[in-house]
Amino acid sequence: MRTLIRTAVTATALVAVTAACTASPGGTAPPPKAGLGAVRLVAYDSCEELLSGLREHTARNVTPYGLGSSNPMMAMEDSRAAVLPNQRTATTPEHSTTNVHEAGVDEPDLVKTDGDRVITVTDGTLRIIDTATRKITATLELAKANTGVVAPSDLLVAGDRALVLLHDGGMMAARTFAPSGDTRYVLVDLAAEPRILSSVRAEGTYLDARMVGSTVRLVIRNQPEIMFPQWQEGFVDTEQLKVNRAAVLRAPIESWLPEFEITDASGAVTKHTVDCERVSHPADYTGTSLLTVHTIDLARGLTAAGTDPISLAADGDIVYGTGTSLYVASNPRWWLPIILRQPIEDTPATSDAPPAADPTPTDPSVTATATPLDTATPSPEPSIPPEETEVHRFDIAAPGPPAYVASGKVPGRLLNQYSLSEYEGHLRVATTLNSPDGRSSSSTVHVLRADTLAKTGEVSGLGEGERIYSVRFIGAVGYCVTFRQVDPLYTLDLRDPAAPRVTGELKITGYSAYLHPGASGRLIGIGQEASEQGRTLGTQVSLFDVSDPAAPRRLSQFFQKESGSEAEWDPHAFLYWPKTGLAVIPLTQASESGALVLRIDDSGVSRLGMIRHPAQRQEGDPYQPGIQRSLVIGDELWTVSHGGIQVNDATTLAERAWIPNR
Repeated sequence: MRTLIRTAVTATALVAVTAACTASPGGTAPPPKAGLGAVRLVAYDSCEELLSGLREHTARNVTPYGLGSSNPMMAMEDSRAAVLPNQRTATTPEHSTTNVHEAGVDEPDLVKTDGDRVITVTDGTLRIIDTATRKITATLELAKANTGVVAPSDLLVAGDRALVLLHDGGMMAARTFAPSGDTRYVLVDLAAEPRILSSVRAEGTYLDARMVGSTVRLVIRNQPEIMFPQWQEGFVDTEQLKVNRAAVLRAPIESWLPEFEITDASGAVTKHTVDCERVSHPADYTGTSLLTVHTIDLARGLTAAGTDPISLAADGDIVYGTGTSLYVASNPRWWLPIILRQPIEDTPATSDAPPAADPTPTDPSVTATATPLDTATPSPEPSIPPEETEVHRFDIAAPGPPAYVASGKVPGRLLNQYSLSEYEGHLRVATTLNSPDGRSSSSTVHVLRADTLAKTGEVSGLGEGERIYSVRFIGAVGYCVTFRQVDPLYTLDLRDPAAPRVTGELKITGYSAYLHPGASGRLIGIGQEASEQGRTLGTQVSLFDVSDPAAPRRLSQFFQKESGSEAEWDPHAFLYWPKTGLAVIPLTQASESGALVLRIDDSGVSRLGMIRHPAQRQEGDPYQPGIQRSLVIGDELWTVSHGGIQVNDATTLAERAWIPNR
């Protein structure tokens, strides 16, 4: 019997977290408070317990249709100082980098630059462009181009090493959802002629990655691979549910343990499975999903330990990282099955190992799954899971793989990673909670201890009847935008974690979908203008004066009717260069697309011009390629589209070069 690794924290991880939303005068009643009980940190004691626990919890959460959807038609060592040198010189021009959430924590993106080189991957080919000559100096084919499907590939670069997240053979979905298809992680040496050092193909769905120094943590989500019997003609849901639960209770441990393979430079392939002693779990879990964190040090490459993976029996879809912590959060799974509550003991005992006793029989969230059900009823009343967000924290301060620290829950749903922020030992979490009937909603900023994810305080009652459209935490101050017909911008004082409070509110039409820190006392908003009835009218860029937290006000607004910008949902698409106030966002209109160039200073937002790339042809028809990213390199503005890269003067916007992908 193998002894499993104990987790870093053994005390209670989270006390009850409730939604205390106070209705505004004249508003609708707030959603009911949600008591979530105690969530403790628990480690498996043996591989046998691992299998029994996963079987039992998965069996409780399987549906008549398996683990996918509610019916067949809805199938839904520290490397911080070890970055490899890349012979940068004193002549390297000043340059922008990827717009990231936390300083010092890099995020994968479509393009990277160190000032001397621009590195991109398009249609499976890596290209290195010399910024002085504006010419492609090297290419490396990583995969054959995808016919019919454009699958952008993301990059992380440290010195002369790059990790390419190559989405080969599948579509890249919006960042709020995990991309589908086959994803490979290719380690490339960029020095001299680029070459592949190794690659990793990990079973599961890629969620996101973060890099501190030269160490990358990749987060993968896995579902158990269990073969369920075909639907039997004449079966009702409860009968098929029993059959599926029996299949779960027969499944071997291999159905849950994630697999991955590593290919070295010679092409030799080694296959690996995450060891059961590297799997942990919170007290409350479904067994239907595992999160796996792979560690790759770009400076040292893959070692005998491979990617040193660890797994957690939990779900997740949003990744947020700091220099010392990695968080994975799971939104309420509204697209997954409405679980039919039925006692597990009603399932035929066909497993080769008895189910383990529930480790937390007094936990209300566990006992709720064993509510008696009249099995004679052909169509049991579905039980809608509570709308709550799970948060899991890993410690990444030490060399090697992360250490699982704590898990917790808060009521409501996250918008994106900007809804999370760690500051001075606490995690701030902004969520929107809808009432069970969907008629009312309210938002709350919860403050949790980072070491245990126990609740410290909260400020609630934000945007009654609305939902969060953007959040930004800057030090001890928070900004939150909610919207339905008008846009209240709330300023929050978070200096006292036990007593956070709203200090100011600004109501304007439209909304900001992304908030970015500007000059001192200024906040930039990218979003949509809207009518007084809430109908969106086009892209707006707002400059807010937030120097007085009690009285935020909008100083300036730029509005482009009947348009949209990728920067609304992907902050990587937004460029702000504080030195000159230059700001660039992709802009799409009915007749054209390009990059809108603005000047944002202390007093206002002004339009400098529009950059467009040369027309391309697809199947003989011309089209205007959409600009996806912008970079400042020296006195030049570089813009990136699927067709190539254009270089313009950063002051006059005069075109200097066009570098096509070929």
